[in-house]
Amino acid sequence: MRKISLNARLAHDAVGSDETEVILMQIIHPDTSQVVRISTDPTERLSLEPLRYCTRSNWLGADPKDDDQAFLFVLVSVLIPDDQDTAPPAARFVIEGVDNELAQLLRSIDKRAVVSMATVLADTPSVIEQEWLNFELVMAEGQGEAITLTVSRAPLTEEPWPAARMTRERFPGLHP
Repeated sequence: MRKISLNARLAHDAVGSDETEVILMQIIHPDTSQVVRISTDPTERLSLEPLRYCTRSNWLGADPKDDDQAFLFVLVSVLIPDDQDTAPPAARFVIEGVDNELAQLLRSIDKRAVVSMATVLADTPSVIEQEWLNFELVMAEGQGEAITLTVSRAPLTEEPWPAARMTRERFPGLHP
């Protein structure tokens, strides 16, 4: 059973609420040491020149006092991971305001980046309501000003079965 805070439950059950749900995303690529942190809410102004907003949270070890570890606000539409019986969980998000160079860069990467997501409330960004960890970036498509990123987990059907070889030493009951 998933636990969420009382404030989140009240906001979900209310006809109208002042609570704002925020999606935090962290993207790590195995070829670089840089961690990309993204937020869907301009909770706090980070700088005036250039104009940047952020959400400060301690999720996944980020230091909320460090400007370099803040979750930067970008225009993102998020479809949170679904729960289907026939496919592994997958999520899609559309990042607005991207140039073609970034789109080409995302499509040209050979290794998959690791993407983690969490839902928080804007008033309490360090209280994690839901989280999805260690998804892989499986597809990046789009051109112009928006790019759609699809993240997923490896399906369980790709796991080898049986994991052990059925040898006489390991499974004596199979060999009379």
